[in-house]
Amino acid sequence: MSAVDSLISSFRDAAVADTDSASTPDVGIIMGSDSDLPVMRGAHDALVELGFSEATAEDPDPTGRFSFESFVVSAHRTPDLMYAYAETAADRGLEVIIAGAGGKSADLPNMTASIAYPVPVIGVPVQEKSVDSVIGMPTGAPIVAVDAGKSFNAGLSAAQMLAVGHPELRNRLVAYQESLVEDVVAASRRLHAEGTESYLARTDNRN
Repeated sequence: MSAVDSLISSFRDAAVADTDSASTPDVGIIMGSDSDLPVMRGAHDALVELGFSEATAEDPDPTGRFSFESFVVSAHRTPDLMYAYAETAADRGLEVIIAGAGGKSADLPNMTASIAYPVPVIGVPVQEKSVDSVIGMPTGAPIVAVDAGKSFNAGLSAAQMLAVGHPELRNRLVAYQESLVEDVVAASRRLHAEGTESYLARTDNRN
């Protein structure tokens, strides 16, 4: 069995396994190439910020109620793998997929959205030139998308979707938003207290 066939089989086996949904990943993060990972890291960071854990081969059931998984799945180089990932998503317990792709033919988010439907897919254009490709879905084949490179927002959006049925997660999102407000107020007070030049000098020294 080839490496790609083995990974496809693992998705199909997980889809028919009798696994409690509370112990399976809630969010899937996929990208067309590992070169997209620096951009897609934002989705990882957003979910971790909200208390999600990453499920891996070594730790498939991490501590915590909410978790996510990460895979490289190329629409062009491994179409069978992409199809298997998307087709089995719901049965494997995924409730939201974040899909990132770059280049002018950024087809992974779109194809995944078509195959995984009705599981919602959030598309992340890894590059500015990928935006038109990611958002170009016809009526009846929906995809949610963020701006180029904004995978952190994709992670927040995935959590918002899940929060509809999970008050605990909703509370985490509210607390996160309140922390942003506090940061703005604190910066405003420091700027007014210190003046522009001193504020910028202190900020430059920290960087």
